[in-house]
Amino acid sequence: MFHRWAALVLVLALCAISPKNAAGQSTQQQPRGHSAGSLGRAWPNPFNPKTFIAFAVGDTANQCANDRQQHVVTMRVLNILAQQVAVPELDGPAPNWVSNTSPTGSLHDLVLPCGAYQALWDGNVQGTNKEAASGTYLVQLFIDRQPAGIIRVFNAK
Repeated sequence: MFHRWAALVLVLALCAISPKNAAGQSTQQQPRGHSAGSLGRAWPNPFNPKTFIAFAVGDTANQCANDRQQHVVTMRVLNILAQQVAVPELDGPAPNWVSNTSPTGSLHDLVLPCGAYQALWDGNVQGTNKEAASGTYLVQLFIDRQPAGIIRVFNAK
């Protein structure tokens, strides 16, 4: 019974938050030496059975011209109780980004250069072949172990 009340309180708190900026955007300047990055939109949203999540590493506004630095990137999917459900896979560079080599793998401490990317969540619970339940999920992005954004995605079966 307590878990139901805790879930209800969390959902109400999430609904009460009204951000002044879109998810992943910030009006504050990043301190020098801190890696910039952002979390974009998920499509389709609501989704079934999979969703793609756009994200950027580094200062993509300046085309990453002078950024040869590698960044440690982690993305995770959480349920409304803040329990980790999955770690999306890197689906490759975003369609408008061209490269001869494309990094691949799970987005858990994955080292990536500056650029625009997209991640793929197949809608399954990590470590199982079971589909996640219908509902609201949160996607968190960390770049160099610093929070870079959070968005909501909706799984509709």
